[in-house]
Amino acid sequence: MTRMSDHDIERTSLRSRMVGGLGRADIGTEPRLAGWVHRRRDLGGLLFVDLRDRSGLLQVSFGPDWTEPESLAAAHELGPEDVIAVTGRVERRPEANPELSTGEVELRAVRMERLSAARVPAIPVYRAPEEELPSEELRLRHRVLDLRRAELQRNLSLRHKLILVARRYMDEQGFVEVETPILTKPTPEGARDYLVPSRVHEGEFYALPQSPQIYKQILMVAGFDRYFQIARCFRDEDLRADRQPEFTQIDVEASFVEPDDILGWMEGLMAALAEVAAVDAPLPFPRMTWAEAMDRYGSDRPDLRYGLPIEDWTGTTADVDFRILRSAVEGGGRVRGIRVPGGARLSRKEIEAVESEAKGAGVPGLLWAKRTVEGTSGTISKFLTDKHFDDMNAAVGDLLLLAAGPDRVTSPGLAATRAAAARAMDLPLEREHAWLWVTHFPLFEGADGALAPGHHPFVMPHPDDLRLLDSDPSAARSLAYDLVYNGTEFGSGSIRIHDGALQRKVLRTLGLSEEEIDRKFGFLLEALAAGAPPHGGIALGMDRIVQRFVGAGSLRDVVAFPKTTAARALFEGAPGPVTDAELSELGLRVVGRGGAS
Repeated sequence: MTRMSDHDIERTSLRSRMVGGLGRADIGTEPRLAGWVHRRRDLGGLLFVDLRDRSGLLQVSFGPDWTEPESLAAAHELGPEDVIAVTGRVERRPEANPELSTGEVELRAVRMERLSAARVPAIPVYRAPEEELPSEELRLRHRVLDLRRAELQRNLSLRHKLILVARRYMDEQGFVEVETPILTKPTPEGARDYLVPSRVHEGEFYALPQSPQIYKQILMVAGFDRYFQIARCFRDEDLRADRQPEFTQIDVEASFVEPDDILGWMEGLMAALAEVAAVDAPLPFPRMTWAEAMDRYGSDRPDLRYGLPIEDWTGTTADVDFRILRSAVEGGGRVRGIRVPGGARLSRKEIEAVESEAKGAGVPGLLWAKRTVEGTSGTISKFLTDKHFDDMNAAVGDLLLLAAGPDRVTSPGLAATRAAAARAMDLPLEREHAWLWVTHFPLFEGADGALAPGHHPFVMPHPDDLRLLDSDPSAARSLAYDLVYNGTEFGSGSIRIHDGALQRKVLRTLGLSEEEIDRKFGFLLEALAAGAPPHGGIALGMDRIVQRFVGAGSLRDVVAFPKTTAARALFEGAPGPVTDAELSELGLRVVGRGGAS
């Protein structure tokens, strides 16, 4: 099939092409264009309109020497966001506008028709560079106008391209896209389910899927070998800038694999996506175990664009006569900290701001010491000798930031300290794009007797740690892995348990009774008993990938119709109440409504 030209693709009954791409080569042509009035500048005899469509902006000029009188009169009545169709001749602009891709040319309008009149916009689509955006709440309430902004249109266009590339890449690697159910069975995956009442089966509920996890494992047992899906997922959890109640993920599963297979495929996928977004993704990505990441950076998603690793100074400070350090070590903790080269230039106020970040992350108190040509200063400086500073590799001009206690307390605090110190120092980035695989996560979280899955209940234990399931399950590692980009988790995956007896054992270790196991996971165990291949996979957050690639501050800037942090859709007004009659059809009533109890 012959590929259509871009202009043929853009052609409709009401236009001959879109405005984007018009340039010197088009001078002398007479296109018919259509779009929105982005801005109007009325100079009396002459009138200029910036015409906008999805592809860009173009200046359209109206004048008595070339515009039909009726069209010229109508142009003087145009308001912002009116929809027009205009026919004319492409000419060179007297003064080029280098900020526009079409800035060398303009359309001299001969004929103009207003297709739709817009009321005065509640929020402006055009704004001068020095003007701030309206509040996010107002923009979400008037999302139809907000979505006309060039930034959001670029973001959503890139999202479209990335999804196309993902589908093509996965197909080329032999993966088959299979859609899994949206109305499914409630399963524990770390967040609350959105429940959907069944009208046909009164008193029973579907759940919206938190992920297609169990279904994709069943597809492996069914022999599909390699599966993927651009999947919609739903989680009823508290929201943040990087969370939405409904989200999209690139979901992947494959049979007869080990971690290297999945990691290799996903590195290829990320390289393909990064190329479209003009992001560097040098292969292969470095790898680091979870234990090493937590020890060196205090986080399982460390940002490696800059240094400032965490160091263990327990031995170095063993002879320091300071009660906080001694009691922490005697209680089984460690003394760890960060050396900030040149950090002695930070003021007391700036250091207190770093301390505040550490306290917010759970560290009761952050200790610090400066080493300068005048001597030392800081909350712990009088307890440290020159030898202590030397042993901690602290040169003159450096700042030491210390925390003492169990790792579960100090690690998140030192991770926050590291990030805050980097901001305070305005550290130059060692690299702009830092990719990392974090591997060998703990199989469980929590202490014995109150264990929770480290990722989800279907992760394969590390083969060297199978014996620990009986003796010390909280110490067992897993074959789980996360993909991290610039300190953001892009995706999480693992090799799965393909043996029914081992899966049952893990569920028992999590505190489930045999009855609960059969009720909640019986259909998975039944599938595994049919002969399951070793299999594994990963889920990559599409929304988050787009957000980080475009540098947006929130997922709401890369999702067409997002929810607020209160889980409300302000434009369409969801969620909303339903009538008692509608509830009655479902066998439900709202407790407390109208005096009901």
